[in-house]
Amino acid sequence: MALDHVRAYMHFDSLQFSPTDLSHTTGPLFLTRFVTHLCAPTFILLSGTSAYFIEKRKTIKETSNFLVTRGLWLIVLQMTLIRFAWNFDPLFHFNSSNIISTIGFCMIILSFLIRFQLKVILTIGLIMIFGHNALDKISFEQGTLLDVVWSFLHVKKIFLIGNEFSFSFLYPIIPWAGVMMLGYCLGSLYDYTYSSEKRKSVMMQIVLSCFILFLSLRFINAYGDPAPWSFQLEAGKTVMSFFNVEKYPPSLMFLLLMLGITFLILSMLEGKTLSRWKPIVVFGNVSLFYYVMHIFAIHVFALIAVVIAGYPWHTMIFIGSSTQPSPLLKGKFGFSLSQIYLIWISIVVFLYPFCTMWNSFKSKNKSKWWVSYV
Repeated sequence: MALDHVRAYMHFDSLQFSPTDLSHTTGPLFLTRFVTHLCAPTFILLSGTSAYFIEKRKTIKETSNFLVTRGLWLIVLQMTLIRFAWNFDPLFHFNSSNIISTIGFCMIILSFLIRFQLKVILTIGLIMIFGHNALDKISFEQGTLLDVVWSFLHVKKIFLIGNEFSFSFLYPIIPWAGVMMLGYCLGSLYDYTYSSEKRKSVMMQIVLSCFILFLSLRFINAYGDPAPWSFQLEAGKTVMSFFNVEKYPPSLMFLLLMLGITFLILSMLEGKTLSRWKPIVVFGNVSLFYYVMHIFAIHVFALIAVVIAGYPWHTMIFIGSSTQPSPLLKGKFGFSLSQIYLIWISIVVFLYPFCTMWNSFKSKNKSKWWVSYV
C-alpha cells in the first residue's frame, strides 16, 4: 500500500503515465502496481472477518450498532482528515469516496445483513461479486440523481460541482460489499468446529477455484472484465495484458485473482505463529492509525522533495485528484523505481516507532470506548 502511494506521488514515470498503460509501462513498473492491487480486497475481506469475530463476542444488536457507528466514523474520517492528507487543500475542492469510506459503507450494509443465516449472506455476496459486471452497460442521464446513485453503487465517476469543486466515486459499493460479506462468512472457518488442517484444506479449495475460474474466463474473454486481453508484439506485454484487470470498480477477474492470492497467503500462514514477525503484527494492530499516518508522511516527503528539487511547493497541493500531477512536474521531477523502493522502506521504518507507541497506548487503554475506533 505504502509502496503504491510513494510511486504515485514521486515516481518519474508514474507522473507521466499509468503503470498499467501497456504502450508505455515496463515489466518492473507493471509488477509494482500489480502486487499492490492485493491491498484493497484483502482489507475489505478481512474487515468482514473481523465483524464476524465481533459478533461472536457480542449480541447481534451490539454488533450491528458497532458496525454502524464504526462505518459512519470511517466515512467522516475519509471525507475530512484522510482527504486533507491526500491533497493538502484546506478548502477541499476535491473529495471522494475512497477505500476507507467504502469500508464504512460496507460495514453499514453488513450491519443489517448479520441477522440472516450465513448461507444467505454468502449467497448475496457471491451474486454481487459474480454478477455485477452484467450491469456494466447500464447508465443514466449525466448529472441526474439516478446517475449519482448508480455511480455510488457501480460506476467510477467524477462529478463537477462548480467553482472548481468536484467529487469522485472511486470505489463503487456493489462489488466491495460482496467482498465484505464473503469475509464475514470466512470468519466461520475459524470456529472451533474447524481444525487447522480442515481450514487449510477448505482455503486451498477456494484458491484453486478462484485461479481456475480466472484462467478459464479470462482466456475466453467473454465476461468478467471491461478490458479484454489481447496479443501484443512482445510476449511480456501479452502477459501484462492478460493480467491487466480492472480495479475501479473491481471486475470479477480482478477479485478472483486477488482474492485467490489472499486465500493462498492465509492458507500458507495457517497454523503458524507470527511471534518472529513483530513489526507486521504491530502494523496490523494499528492499521487505521498507520493508514492515516503513512499518507501524511508520504505527502510531506513529496512536498519537501519538490522544493529541494527547485519546484514550487504548491505543485504538491491538489485541488483535483492527487493522481493528476502538476504540469510543472511531468517529465521533470521524480525518482527512479529503485529509489522509490528505498523511499518506501524508509517511510515504513520511520513510521514504525509511532505505530509501536500507539499500539502500546491501545493495549493499556482498552477500556476507553474511542480507542477501538483508531
